[in-house]
Amino acid sequence: MKDTYKLIWSDEAINNLKGIIDYLENRWTKQEIKKFSLLLDKQLKLIENNPFLYAESDYSNGLRKSVLSKQTSIYYRIVNNEIRIITLFYNRQNPSRLGNK
Repeated sequence: MKDTYKLIWSDEAINNLKGIIDYLENRWTKQEIKKFSLLLDKQLKLIENNPFLYAESDYSNGLRKSVLSKQTSIYYRIVNNEIRIITLFYNRQNPSRLGNK
């Protein structure tokens, strides 16, 4: 039987997503926003169906990194049968900031 995992979003990840959506709404077309939304949904389904697909990050023990786009990565941690979305990370930031996540 396949393990089932539940996605749990941290407050930081929710705030990151809100910031991304605000940015997109101000600079992109509705079609581009829809494309981003579909990409995010697809990536989250991949993570949910196979949480060990992506490698652990070098910056924090147990933290995994899934590249969503050249601008954004999803960092998450697996705890029991939960996939905890820690942050949606802007890739131009210094990744050493992830050390305390």
